[in-house]
Amino acid sequence: MVVHLSRPAVGIESLDHFYEVIEMRTKGGQLDTTQAYTRNIPKRADELVDGGSIYWIIKGQYCARQKILKLEKQEDDEGRKFCIITLDAELIRTVPQLRRAHQGWRYLNEADAPDDLPEGDAGDLTPEMAAELKELGLL
Repeated sequence: MVVHLSRPAVGIESLDHFYEVIEMRTKGGQLDTTQAYTRNIPKRADELVDGGSIYWIIKGQYCARQKILKLEKQEDDEGRKFCIITLDAELIRTVPQLRRAHQGWRYLNEADAPDDLPEGDAGDLTPEMAAELKELGLL
C-alpha cells in the first residue's frame, strides 16, 4: 500500500521560488535527486519508497510533489539521529488543495492526495488561480 508525506516547504515563497531552489540543489539539472531531512525516520518507510511522494505545502496549499526514492537513517557527529529522504529532482505540480500548515511531516493517504496538474493550459495557471478554479468546480 502506497502512502505519501505531507510537508511544509519552509522558506519557500512561491512555486516559482521552489523551482529555483530545486535548480540550485541539482546544480543546474546535473543531479537527478535532491534530499530532505527530518529528525525521525518514518515508521511506514516501506510504504513510502513503494511509490510514495512528498506533497509540499506552499502558502497554505498543496502545490507540488516529489517522488520518494530512498530513506536512510544517519547520525551526526554528536550522536543525534536523523533521516535523509532522497527525492527525485523532478517537481510535479499538483492541483492546488488548501491545507493548513503543520510542523514536520504527516502521512497522506493515496485517496487524500491531490491529483497532478494536467499539462497544457491548466499547467500554466498560477497556483492561486488553479485553487480558485478548483474551489468553483471548474478544474
